[in-house]
Amino acid sequence: MSELALMLRGYSLTTAEILYHVPDHPDVLQTFIWQEFDLVPKFPVLNKFLHFWSHNLDGRLHSVRVAARGLIAPAELKLAAGEFSLN
Repeated sequence: MSELALMLRGYSLTTAEILYHVPDHPDVLQTFIWQEFDLVPKFPVLNKFLHFWSHNLDGRLHSVRVAARGLIAPAELKLAAGEFSLN
C-alpha cells in the first residue's frame, strides 16, 4: 500500500528508539532506531516488530521510546506582526 493511502487510513509516521542489551556484554546498552507508518495509539506494526525482536534476536530489550506525528494535519497559520518590503 502506498504511503498516501496509509496516511488517509489514519496511519502516521512513527519513530521508536529501542535500547537493548548487547548479547556479548549484557551490561552495555545499544540504541536501534525504528521508523515506519503505524496506527496511534495501539501501534500494531511496532508491537509486531517488538514481538519478533523478543522471540528471534539475542539482544534483550531494555526500553522503547515512541514518537508519532501525523503527516496530514491542518496547516498552522500565524498572523505576521509587520510588513517588510524588498527592493
